[in-house]
Amino acid sequence: MLDWNKIIFSDEISFNKKALKVFDYQLKNNEIYRRYCKALGVGNPNSAQKIPLLPIKAFKDTEVISADEDSEFNDSQLKFKSSGTSAMQPSTHQVLDASIYEQSLLHGFRQFYDLENAVIWGYTPGYSENPHSSLIYMIQKLIEQDDTGCSRFLPLDEPLNKQNIESIKKSGKQLILFGAAFGLLDLLQMKAAKLPSNSIIIETGGMKTHRRELTRDEMHQKLAEGFGLDISRIHSEYGMCELLSQAYSTGGNWFRSIPWMQVSVHNPREPQHVLPPFQKGLIGVIDLANVHSCSFILTGDKGMMDDKGRFQVLGRWNSKNLRGCNFLIEED
Repeated sequence: MLDWNKIIFSDEISFNKKALKVFDYQLKNNEIYRRYCKALGVGNPNSAQKIPLLPIKAFKDTEVISADEDSEFNDSQLKFKSSGTSAMQPSTHQVLDASIYEQSLLHGFRQFYDLENAVIWGYTPGYSENPHSSLIYMIQKLIEQDDTGCSRFLPLDEPLNKQNIESIKKSGKQLILFGAAFGLLDLLQMKAAKLPSNSIIIETGGMKTHRRELTRDEMHQKLAEGFGLDISRIHSEYGMCELLSQAYSTGGNWFRSIPWMQVSVHNPREPQHVLPPFQKGLIGVIDLANVHSCSFILTGDKGMMDDKGRFQVLGRWNSKNLRGCNFLIEED
């Protein structure tokens, strides 16, 4: 039996080789993905760039699972569900091996931040009601890495506690505050509270508020002013319940991914066609941590790449212009 943790996170195996190994495994052991590749007439791709990306809608329509007969993972260890209104069909991600997710999360986060020197706060209105929120689970795992007792989820609908802020200043640790944009803006409206100057805000998306829709630049400026921080201290995270890895923007609008995650931008009418740098299209992600679901995902997000491998997220693509994948769950 393959030890996927050693393969996925190895520095000695090229991304291309790892991706092709995962593709071969999922083609054999994921009925939904196999049917999709067959419908596209895909044979044996010789590079990661030629591997078909499964439309993310499949996670709404059916269970997307990759597991062979000899797998020790017969049941999901975790289940993530997307947030949304009761009228929306949520996406569901069955996580068969939690150890892969946790290694991806912690190892990936440490690529960008000094977790051992951090106090993690989470402010998550709108997510706390979802018992299967991947964001809540992610922040909780980061909180558990801090043994000082200062890391926590902040109480909802309460202003920041100045004594807690002073405690972090005295500890010498760096405060990292996670939250959806609308929640962080509402937190600022309750009562002004300046954070230590070396603090970092990581917003996880959600520019729409009950007042109006903000651009990311406008929202970052409001957060910087409200928390008394330089604009460079306002960062962003790109993640979703269908992915077990995250990308980060450490100031500005350009995201960088981690070594076992590769992002590309595709023509929405011809998803197999990868667009050149600075052309807007549909974001595709290869997330090797998704080995037990599907690692090759065509998202519903609009974006563009630069010539350095970074990407921007430019909102949601109009779903009416996307090729559907309902046929994936029909009987042969």
